[in-house]
Amino acid sequence: MKNKENKPTETTETQILTKPKQTIQKSNLQAEKEQKRLALRFSPTAWAKLLYFREKTDNEVGGFAITEPDDLLFVKDFVTVKQEVTSISVKFDDAAVADFFDTQVDLGRKPEQFARIWLHTHPGRSPEPSAIDEETFARVFGNCQWAVMFVVAQNNKTHARLQFNVGPRGYTLIPVEIDYSQDFGPSNHELWDAEYQANVKATTWLSDISNKDEKTFVKKDYGSLALPYDFLEEFEKMEPAERQFVLDELSERPDLWDEESEVMFL
Repeated sequence: MKNKENKPTETTETQILTKPKQTIQKSNLQAEKEQKRLALRFSPTAWAKLLYFREKTDNEVGGFAITEPDDLLFVKDFVTVKQEVTSISVKFDDAAVADFFDTQVDLGRKPEQFARIWLHTHPGRSPEPSAIDEETFARVFGNCQWAVMFVVAQNNKTHARLQFNVGPRGYTLIPVEIDYSQDFGPSNHELWDAEYQANVKATTWLSDISNKDEKTFVKKDYGSLALPYDFLEEFEKMEPAERQFVLDELSERPDLWDEESEVMFL
C-alpha cells in the first residue's frame, strides 16, 4: 500500500522537476535560433548588383541598403547616390543624399529601412574599414540609434559591424549571408550601368591641386584622392608632403599591400 501511495507523489515530483528543464531547453533553442537570425542577409539580386558595381571600377563604391520594415537586416536592394570615389574613399554628395531620403519617405519607407546600413566596396583584398571609413561612419551614422557598416573586398571577404549608439553603446560583428530562399529578381545590367554612370565619379589623383607649395599642400584635405596605377614613377616625382600623405594612407590600408609576395595592389 505504501508503494502505491508513494508512486503518485514521486510521479508528481518528477513532473515538477522536469518541466523547468524542458523550459530551459526550449529557451536555449529559441535563443540559439534568434542568434542565428542576427546576420546581415542579402537577396541574390541585391548581392549581384553590389558585386556588379564593384567590378566596374578599381575604386571604392558606396550606397545604401533598402530593407523590409519587419526584417531590417535583410538587404533587398542596393541603391547608390551621386558620389566621388577613389581607391581609398567614398564621398557622397549631400544634396543627392537629401534627395534620396526624400524619395524613400515619399515611397512610405521609414529611415531604418533606407538610412541605417552603409554598403561599400574595397578594391583591395581586405574588407577591414580604413581610418576614412571609420570617420565617415562616425560622422554620418553616429547619431542613429543603430547602424551597420558593411564592406566587401575584391576577393569577396566581408566585414559587417552592427553598432549601437544608445544606452551603454557598443558594437558586434555579424555574419553575412546571401538568402537564396528569396525570389531571384532580374539582373538589369542596362539599368545598373545607367545608375553607375549617373552617380559614380572617379576622382583623378591630385586633380584638385593647383598649388604645389608644400605649406599649402599640407593644409588641404586629401581624403578624396586616389593612388595612380603607375604609382612608383609618380611617387618619385612627388613633393615631400605628398609622399608623406601617401605613406600615411598605406599604413591605414594594409589591404593595398600583399605581405606574402611583397607586392602593392593598386
